[in-house]
Amino acid sequence: MQASFREVTLRVLKFLQKGPGQVSPAAQTNKVLIEAGERGTVSVGRVPFDCLVAEQMLMLNGNCVSVTPKGERMMREMDAARASDASPRDIETICVDAGEGPQLAQINLAESPLAQLARLRTKTGAAFLTAREFEAGERLRADYTRGQLLPRLGANWIASVASGKRAGGGGAAELTDVALGARMRVEKAIVAVGPELSGVLIDVCCFLKGMETVEAERAWPVRSGKVVLKTALAALARHYWPGAAQQSGKPAQMLHWGAQDYRPSLHVR
Repeated sequence: MQASFREVTLRVLKFLQKGPGQVSPAAQTNKVLIEAGERGTVSVGRVPFDCLVAEQMLMLNGNCVSVTPKGERMMREMDAARASDASPRDIETICVDAGEGPQLAQINLAESPLAQLARLRTKTGAAFLTAREFEAGERLRADYTRGQLLPRLGANWIASVASGKRAGGGGAAELTDVALGARMRVEKAIVAVGPELSGVLIDVCCFLKGMETVEAERAWPVRSGKVVLKTALAALARHYWPGAAQQSGKPAQMLHWGAQDYRPSLHVR
């Protein structure tokens, strides 16, 4: 995986702590440049940058960007968390776009199978999961939770007794617009990925099942589950960001094989 959102946040906040900078588009469409004269220039992803602005950690005035008091507090908290190893939980701050704009979220890396896979490296030293694949899995998990699709393990003490909905619950009439929208996004994602790959996505990303459990339940060979999951995450990322391949400079998908004298047929209406 690429640099974590926490590392990117610290780098940008510390860079702008010494003074404001000017924002300009980078050569890559998914990145921006922050220039600060003699202090140099830093490159940051468009999604993390938009998330910091949306969370009011950075203030953007035209092309000028500066750190807000909230951003300075976050920077101090992140520095303190990095210096302290007393916490038994490995908490990471990530930026997730669940279709309603970028939002900050905290995950426990110790309990997230997807986050553990994101730490793996290939033989060449590259990240096993790309940043888009990891973000796609977290986006699906956010929608699955927001859509109230996880099974309830106890009584629903939120619903009033007089409403008579405590025992039933979960009906479409009781869902908010946010929950309904999340369910629709989950359904579209599952259809786009296909039945062969959607099951492992739900198990790992949403139900937080470990790869050993998934392999045992599906009678898969040992250490084969992570390969299937990576394939599913790649398909999910293409669904969420269909134009990412073209923006990153990758060649367009071949649509047809033709012989040397092949000519496409024209259908005139």
